[in-house]
Amino acid sequence: MKRLQNRPYIDQRRLHYGFLIGLHTQDLNITNNGFITENGESWFADVATYSPGFSVGVLGELYLNKYLALRAIPTLDFGDKTVIFKEQTSGKEERQQIKSTYFSIPLDLKYSAERFNNYRPYVMTGISPTIDLSVRKNKPLLVKSADCYLEAGFGCDFYLPYFKLIPELKFCFGLSNLLQSTRTDLNDKSLLKYTQSVNQVSSRMIVFSLYFE
Repeated sequence: MKRLQNRPYIDQRRLHYGFLIGLHTQDLNITNNGFITENGESWFADVATYSPGFSVGVLGELYLNKYLALRAIPTLDFGDKTVIFKEQTSGKEERQQIKSTYFSIPLDLKYSAERFNNYRPYVMTGISPTIDLSVRKNKPLLVKSADCYLEAGFGCDFYLPYFKLIPELKFCFGLSNLLQSTRTDLNDKSLLKYTQSVNQVSSRMIVFSLYFE
């Protein structure tokens, strides 16, 4: 059934602006190598639990045609993850909390379906150059600050009387090996075994955002 459309011409503007708030979870995909220390220890690293983080950002959207739009979304993501190192024989554990403040500028292509009444679903994909502003040294594991994510997700535009509300869920996959294998920063050399036990570290995130436009 056709209904009265709210803000019927908003999508035809050349430029759209807005802001976002969101929740996310940060994860590290860790590849272990089975390294054995001089005293026979073999350590395995993993992120066992997930903690919610908070995201804020601004949105700029360029109208390309009836179905396509290009978006730039400077964003700050505040969150953390806990890496657990476990020795395979004795069961000893070492924990490291990694707090991260990511500044990113996602560049996304948004493909929208036909508008029906006051909603319009869409899918999106893009890349997101990212830098971690809070990398800390002298820890068991050191990750690099720069990364680039591949993003994919979906959402829906809801046209309200005074603004457009856009819930979106997206999945982000880091493309870089973040492991800093050269550990000249370590004051305690006994921590080097944790880095030596890992071959690769890549980042992942799941982000749920609410855009207000």
